[in-house]
Amino acid sequence: MGGTHFISVFLSRLLGKVGHQVTLFTRVEAPIIQQLPVPRRSVMALILSSCIFSRVGLGDTAFAQPSVGFREYIDTFDGYSFKYPQNWVQVRGAGADIFFRDPYVLDENISVEFSSPSSSRYKSVEDLGPPEEAGKKVLKQYLTEFMSTRLGVRRESNVISTSSRIADDGKMYYQVEVNIKSYASNNELAVMPQDRVVRLEWDRRYLSVLGVDNNRLYELRLQTPENVFLEEENDLRQVMDSFRVNTVTS
Repeated sequence: MGGTHFISVFLSRLLGKVGHQVTLFTRVEAPIIQQLPVPRRSVMALILSSCIFSRVGLGDTAFAQPSVGFREYIDTFDGYSFKYPQNWVQVRGAGADIFFRDPYVLDENISVEFSSPSSSRYKSVEDLGPPEEAGKKVLKQYLTEFMSTRLGVRRESNVISTSSRIADDGKMYYQVEVNIKSYASNNELAVMPQDRVVRLEWDRRYLSVLGVDNNRLYELRLQTPENVFLEEENDLRQVMDSFRVNTVTS
């Protein structure tokens, strides 16, 4: 009840996140997407306003399935572009040229990084070797970045898939998917081993798209918790397929 008011907005987002169908009762006549950004295609909202009640019966009420939709980000200075979910927000990301994040699932994000043309002379993504070799390099880079000095931290990782494709711009791109799990103890300073019980602290899917232009290696990175990957997969793959590297004219 009061579907667009303060408490119900956050409750509805939470229920939608875990896959429930959400029915909202509200007097607001504005489109529900403006009042309640719903990031899941699976969520349906039934808007029953006082205006509707006065004009139609329940048999005439229409259901609307909101679509996330995409925006395009184009960097003409550095030479790349991609599409991202329109409800994601831009934030500062350490080391990344651009960084967007899902405002509701904080561990779900997208970023772009690229090498310096002064220190690299890439001609094609094939300079990395076949996709399988590129996958190993991507995973190694992730594990290096996630290296922890905490006692008792253990990481499990594997390359899920690697592939190559020729996009509509005629360039070859590599796609790499990896999974990384992190285990740690909540009591890492305990003296006795039995008191240092190691538990899963996070489990994430990482998807990378690699492309080359301007003597640079570009990498589009997507990160998402493994437990929401299947729900998000269609949108994430559209983002991956949209990534393009473009020649910069000086």
